[in-house]
Amino acid sequence: MKPSISKLLSGPVGFAAAGILLSGLLGTRGALAVGTAVWMALWWIFRPVHIAVTSLLPIAVNAAFTLIPNAHVIAQYFTDIVVLLLGGDLICLAWTTTGLDRRISLRTLCLIGTSLRQQIFVWLSASVVLSAFLPNTVVAAIFCPIAVGMLQFVGEENIAASRLAVPILLAISWGSGIGGFGSPIGSPANLVAISYMEQLTGREFMYVQWIGRFVPILLIIFLVNLLFLWHLKTPAKNFHGTREEFQKMYADLGPMKKGEQICFWLFFLAIFLAFARPLYAPLLPGLKPAYVFLIIGMMMFVLRDEKGDVLLTWKFAESHAMWGIMIMASSGLGLGRLIIETGAVERMAALFSALHLTGGFVTMFLFCAFACFMSEMSSNTGAASICIPMVISLSGALSLNPIPYVLGTVAACSCAYVLPVTTRAIPVGFGLDASVQMREGLKLTLLSLVINAVVCWLSMEYLPLFSHL
Repeated sequence: MKPSISKLLSGPVGFAAAGILLSGLLGTRGALAVGTAVWMALWWIFRPVHIAVTSLLPIAVNAAFTLIPNAHVIAQYFTDIVVLLLGGDLICLAWTTTGLDRRISLRTLCLIGTSLRQQIFVWLSASVVLSAFLPNTVVAAIFCPIAVGMLQFVGEENIAASRLAVPILLAISWGSGIGGFGSPIGSPANLVAISYMEQLTGREFMYVQWIGRFVPILLIIFLVNLLFLWHLKTPAKNFHGTREEFQKMYADLGPMKKGEQICFWLFFLAIFLAFARPLYAPLLPGLKPAYVFLIIGMMMFVLRDEKGDVLLTWKFAESHAMWGIMIMASSGLGLGRLIIETGAVERMAALFSALHLTGGFVTMFLFCAFACFMSEMSSNTGAASICIPMVISLSGALSLNPIPYVLGTVAACSCAYVLPVTTRAIPVGFGLDASVQMREGLKLTLLSLVINAVVCWLSMEYLPLFSHL
């Protein structure tokens, strides 16, 4: 059998095997929903078709087997995430037409330097810090084009084949994900958790309480990510060129032209409005960051540069926009709807009940593992919405204090590193090899899962702050 045929068949075979083997545990529809995830994972690894094509499988499988109403799946493919990515893409395409991408790439190299370790540290740190206050997808959409432009400038033209690009894009992908639980506003998943904990205790959960409980965990997870990325195999420890050379090249560019200035300030305005959302939300409740980016992206077709030309033409945008990113980012949401609405999640929860858990590390580990799994299948918000009420319910049934288990679950919801969906799809769309992310992400997921469970268990045992609100 030809390798291409075997790769092509791996997905349907995995789908059928999961459907048969898991039907007794999850029911026929639930097993087929999980089988869809198996099919997608295998095709993302072996890539017999483009990864964006693989991302359409939830629609195709559901249409063939009618697992749930297909409108519920299709609706996930044009959400706020897609609007955000489209707007961000239009803004960054105007960088290319005006030359701002070259200027930003040179400036980044001048500021950070050419040491790969230093680059990893800065990109990871910046992604973690920003995603504590901005939506994860916004952070990834901001940083990825800057990082890719910088890499291409130093000679890494083929991002998919570049080993130097891997740790930097992974730093953005993973940093944007884990930073979300650093503050209450970092992710909608956190607000879900706060809502449930307030219902549980009957008291308001102050944001400062969140910081005290989660920042120490985030620092540990950050160090785990940093050390893991530093130890990835790369062909060199530094980029080509020196800081002095890049400084000279930057000086040779001269002052910013009108087109560059417009693109820069509009990009800055988009970021500012995303940060300042609480200030104008009561007046403009519909103007979420996703729509801010789209509106500013649309302005690129209207505004003109110093030559009188529009900053961006539709012909250029149509041929250069990363449509695949938008499909990939949505596929996890579509897959999540399949797994939830087919009842697979309820069956999994019933399996937990049958384990006769007694609390302690094993219980913490299993709750965290389930949260990681659900975050891979959908999004951290969807995972939190599913896992937190389940954890509260099971903890009550086991006569356990639910607070530490809920806190551990919240942290685990942000520690998903494998499948190229939601935030993790963005670096893949910019050229990161999905199979590399999945291979390295699986290692880091297992490592982070164990460390997160151990830290949360020890905190539960020895830190009263972690067990009471």
